[in-house]
Amino acid sequence: MTLYYSLILYGMSDLSFFSAGHLKATYMMKSMKLLNQSQVSEFILLGLTSSQGIEFLLFALFSVIYVVTVLGNLLIILTVFYTPNLNIPMYFLLGNLSFVDMTLASFATPKMILNFVKKQKMISLAGCFTQIFLLHLLGGVEMVLLVSMAFDRYVAICKPLHYMTIMNKKVCVLLVVTSWILGLLHSGLQIPFVVSLPFCGPNVVDSIFCDLPLVTKLACIDTYIVQIVIVANSGIISLSCFIILLISYSLILITIKNHSPTGQSKARSTLTAHITVVILFFGPCIFIYIWPFSNHSVDKFLAVFYTIITPILNPIIYTLRNKEMKISMKKLWRAFVNSREDT
Repeated sequence: MTLYYSLILYGMSDLSFFSAGHLKATYMMKSMKLLNQSQVSEFILLGLTSSQGIEFLLFALFSVIYVVTVLGNLLIILTVFYTPNLNIPMYFLLGNLSFVDMTLASFATPKMILNFVKKQKMISLAGCFTQIFLLHLLGGVEMVLLVSMAFDRYVAICKPLHYMTIMNKKVCVLLVVTSWILGLLHSGLQIPFVVSLPFCGPNVVDSIFCDLPLVTKLACIDTYIVQIVIVANSGIISLSCFIILLISYSLILITIKNHSPTGQSKARSTLTAHITVVILFFGPCIFIYIWPFSNHSVDKFLAVFYTIITPILNPIIYTLRNKEMKISMKKLWRAFVNSREDT
């Protein structure tokens, strides 16, 4: 089974390399001819609405959501780190997922919140490209982490006697490092295409942040090759990982039929949380990068969902359905309160 997941991860990176490596040279030669014509030095982000009253409400709402997201994920990280009985692979991976979620919520949300109270909603070319890079880096890391967590649950439920042998500390660290390497490859092989694009016309991005599909449409040249790269790297990888995860969890659900009623209930509760997170994260990604019919209103909602809403739902889903996490958080809070009283 370890080989099975290794092949999956290798295939993901190989697909990204094929899409970028074979098309990059030809494409960049064409775009560089027009690069000197580029006159756009910044983009305008339209945001969610043009109504000033609604923008103030959204400013307050998303400010609260962002603070709760950061604090919630930070609490999970601290709980996993400082609680000895949570020193097992599942919580190690969960702590890393919380770090990615916290970062994913921070790459564009603070600027989006500030834009709600600003008249000029501008972003520089460098800032725009940085958002694209971070979005796909963190998105790629989260995809691989979710696959790793599915593998962890498979071993824990289907091979419980060999769990600690298979999911030892080295394997867990390797899975996390691999997720960051593949995320870096996924993002790094796409960003050169966008950086080399000449922008000399419209500079309005109809969204809350910069993303590949929207920015490439503003280029002065035909971006057909870039669209192929986007579908190959983001769309197909998202869809493939989603299908693999659904198959994996289906196999686990079939396996637990032979367990005791108590074991089935506990396993189903854990799997429900994992499957919910997978659907909430991959659903918007697949729709944005593969669905051929663009709808700006829907795309904006999905962009908000998987960059702002999903990172806050993850700590809620994992903690409210997990007794060990709730107990450990209460102990950590008591220890913090007692230390404050002693001082």
